[in-house]
Amino acid sequence: MKCLIVQPIHEQGLAMLRTAGIACATPASPSMADVAQAIADCDAVITRNAGLDARAIEAATRLRVIGNHGAGTNMIDLAAAERLGIPVVSTPGANAHSVAELALSMMMALVKRTVAFDHAVRNGNWNIRYEPGLRELSGLTLGIVGFGQIGRLLARMAVGGFGMAVRVHSPSVPPGDIAAAGCVAVDSLAALVGGVDILSLHRPSRPGAGPLLDDALLSSMKPGAILINTARGGLVDDAALARHLASGRLGGAGLDVFAHEPPPTDDPLLHMPQVVLAPHAGGSTEEALARTACAVAGQVIDALQGRRPAHLVTPGVWEHRRGQG
Repeated sequence: MKCLIVQPIHEQGLAMLRTAGIACATPASPSMADVAQAIADCDAVITRNAGLDARAIEAATRLRVIGNHGAGTNMIDLAAAERLGIPVVSTPGANAHSVAELALSMMMALVKRTVAFDHAVRNGNWNIRYEPGLRELSGLTLGIVGFGQIGRLLARMAVGGFGMAVRVHSPSVPPGDIAAAGCVAVDSLAALVGGVDILSLHRPSRPGAGPLLDDALLSSMKPGAILINTARGGLVDDAALARHLASGRLGGAGLDVFAHEPPPTDDPLLHMPQVVLAPHAGGSTEEALARTACAVAGQVIDALQGRRPAHLVTPGVWEHRRGQG
């Protein structure tokens, strides 16, 4: 058997595949044209943020499972996979701790002005220490949108580690579960946005949906509030965010994700000192990469050996999957 590795994954995951007798191959590049050429004789494929389009899926006549290295599958053509009877598996939670830590580190960098201080000291501006604006996280109110594994971990860090008040909007989670975590459940997104000092997004984007935070909601944030987005770029109207930052209404933003990745060089968010940026690397710690690679490799092995994988994105396909029996 053969598995195409579209983008590099941790060696621990590759070792699992090889131990199971599955050869690993790579395309000339992660472009879908090269993937479509390399996938023809593969029984499985593992992809990361490059995803997998319909053309590549249709070119894989032997393909029996698609492994997604991560939780978000918006870059995979799920309809094409389902139509051809190919199960898709993902790895929810494998990078949760790493993403929660990045969100927290971005909050710290913004309220402690870490980037601005570093730049000033390197350029001989010691007097920046007298400028106003330095804050403590303790006593601030954090709003969390989405209370899955990442949101829950962030809430635990914020409440237990920094003494922050945490409010949560997550309609799919019972208010009692939110209260048990030491947080306050908020029914509407509008009510949450207007009442917090820092807003952190931790929910998936929906295909075809507009931004979760549009200009109106960004306008309703508290003056000086901070936005953190380590979830999906499409959740935020980036142009509106840039306007509110430039006007001084919002105090800053920490962004690990963008509507277009990488963002164009003329994106105004790239040139604002009150914005802390990362290259969609929240889940790229050594520990998270190893966990994620092992989680996706293990499910690919299960699928190829006829065992139902733990995290089927399209569970209805399993009973009617390609190559069954």
